[in-house]
Amino acid sequence: MSLSMRKGGRTASLNSVLAQARAWRVELVLGVLLLLAGAWLIYRIGAFPLSGIRDSLFAFVALTLVVLYTSPSVFLSDGPGLANRVTFLRATLVLPLAAASVAPMPLETSGVLGLIALGTVALALDAVDGAVARRHGCATVFGARFDMELDAFLILVLALLVWRTGQTGAWVLLIGLMRYGFVAAAWVWRWLDAALPPSRRRQALCVVQSVALLVALAPFVSPKMATVPALAALLLLIYSFTVDVLWLYRHRSAKGGEK
Repeated sequence: MSLSMRKGGRTASLNSVLAQARAWRVELVLGVLLLLAGAWLIYRIGAFPLSGIRDSLFAFVALTLVVLYTSPSVFLSDGPGLANRVTFLRATLVLPLAAASVAPMPLETSGVLGLIALGTVALALDAVDGAVARRHGCATVFGARFDMELDAFLILVLALLVWRTGQTGAWVLLIGLMRYGFVAAAWVWRWLDAALPPSRRRQALCVVQSVALLVALAPFVSPKMATVPALAALLLLIYSFTVDVLWLYRHRSAKGGEK
């Protein structure tokens, strides 16, 4: 490929991202305001140092670039749709939680309660964007993927927080890492990358994982008691992944073999 062609491709990608930024302009403004409000709240209750606000903003920039780069061209004329707008704003609540999960400071009771409150709001909005998509008939492949990736990221963040607060051992991280391990395995065994049929089991277990981790995170729940919902969530997740892997294995011939 010639240098001019590579430059042309980069220019086209940049123009596409800038065009999407105009389509998402309202969400970007509201998103950064909501992010700053959430990050400032978490800073004030002592869940992370002042640098956590900076880290949340960096994460917001990364999220924005990914969303703009992967958004379908139809958004340029029709806009991202109400459901995707809700999902994007929900993501801005998750980012301060992510910053707190890796902040180099102990989490005190007041800080943990604030994180639980923010996580609960983010989880509640998960039901809103799906309901909006169904009611207004604006469900898209992009929206479904965006929602799924955000759910997986929230679960990973909550698992990190549960571990960091000492409520359970490091094994709780398996709840957040299992989905990413599945994606990595699909790079080796291509049949794992096939589309799975819709499943209410998967949707319900996603909520179960988040609720179980929020309960385990609660400071008034002893580490011994926190193990119960967290371990139950892990076992249910293992069962769900086992069912899906077996289904994909049985139907692997549709993808042209095992590789």
